[in-house]
Amino acid sequence: MWSFFKNNHKEKIDINANIDLERIPKHIAIIMDGNGRWAKERRLPRTMGHRQGVIAIKRIVKECSQLGVKYLTLYAFSTENWKRSQEEVSALMNLLVEFLISEINELHKNGVVVNSIGNISGLPEKCQEQLKASFERTKNNKGLVLNLALNYGGRDEIVNAVKKLVTKVDAGELTEEDINEDVLSRLMYTGGMPDPDLIIRPSGEQRLSNFLLWQCAYSEFWYSNIKWPDFSVEDLHNAIYDFQNRDRRFGAVK
Repeated sequence: MWSFFKNNHKEKIDINANIDLERIPKHIAIIMDGNGRWAKERRLPRTMGHRQGVIAIKRIVKECSQLGVKYLTLYAFSTENWKRSQEEVSALMNLLVEFLISEINELHKNGVVVNSIGNISGLPEKCQEQLKASFERTKNNKGLVLNLALNYGGRDEIVNAVKKLVTKVDAGELTEEDINEDVLSRLMYTGGMPDPDLIIRPSGEQRLSNFLLWQCAYSEFWYSNIKWPDFSVEDLHNAIYDFQNRDRRFGAVK
């Protein structure tokens, strides 16, 4: 429950008292990896790993909200994930609907804005309907923006943005001279949002897997061998602490 996190917020922060609450990353993105391997280690179906991964989502969303993170982007379902078994894909889609139905009241009550990036028109109708209902319910909230990356691929996003750009040029809305990084950024799914300051990938893998390819140009990366279902509030604190102690120069010299 949200109230649990509120009542114990100070204790949670004190687990890593070195976190500077004045320098919390504005945008954290997470590649939620390791659900299947978590289940395999326990001789459970992969779907049980995904279900446990949803519990991890709940605690991390709540803590990011409490810490004052402005944007949290979760890589939930990629354009490549359609290659998985029909059983697993169906289970993931059902979990998405279940999560939105069960959590939307608490998310709304705590000011969270539910958003998505990716081509949700390719999702099952029940997912689209629940997502749209969640968008509408939370659109005027002022708290954490929760971006669910669904049917998302970084290359697909860039191609889609370029198509929009060509359409605008053909329509006379833009000239070649008008085209720059800012123009293209505004045509991405994340248009109007800051690029992620910190990208977290648990489970031991050290690659982007087609995630936020345009936006990650100056992101800091934090890897861990912890599989996503076991990813804790303390792990989030450790990632933020590490981020705060890096020297971000953006190509310049201090």
